[in-house]
Amino acid sequence: MSSFAGSLPSAEDYAGWRRLLWLDLALLVWVRKLERRALTSLMRTLTRFGDTGSWVLLTAVLVAGGGEGPAHAARLSSAALLALAVSQALKRVCCRPRPSACRDERARLAPLADNPDAFSFPSGHTAVAFAVAVALFGAGPALGELTLALAAGIAVSRVYLGAHYPLDVAAGGLLGAGSGWAARTALELATLLPAAG
Repeated sequence: MSSFAGSLPSAEDYAGWRRLLWLDLALLVWVRKLERRALTSLMRTLTRFGDTGSWVLLTAVLVAGGGEGPAHAARLSSAALLALAVSQALKRVCCRPRPSACRDERARLAPLADNPDAFSFPSGHTAVAFAVAVALFGAGPALGELTLALAAGIAVSRVYLGAHYPLDVAAGGLLGAGSGWAARTALELATLLPAAG
């Protein structure tokens, strides 16, 4: 019979978590020291590519392109919506403040771009970008590869601009990849069901 006390985290568990958070903070501080005017301009552009309006525009272009475009648009939109919904729900559960609200003076740096909300974990921009990349991977000539490169750029930009800690972006990438795979699989199954019936 296991006791309740046996299931509580040990001091070593907390020490490991503190080391991870220290590394997270150290990486953020290191990235922010790379700040240069031209690099900041590039990172702001990459972050804007991760905004909702950009994904809506790409969806419209795919639909208007005909051929396989509407199928690609369905993958993009379903993956993006799933990643957005899950990341926003997790943000409200975790309530991790943005780096600009960090208690540690070393990381309390003014963000270099506007933040859509107060919470940091996980990165919604990164989650949506990786969801789209996974959903579109192999779907057209270099479409998946281009969106994967864009997703990586968006992820880096979110840390560089001070919107997220590296751990937020890593979690967003994993969440996005899972959402992209789930949306893609669901759509593929939905197209197979009528053929089977």
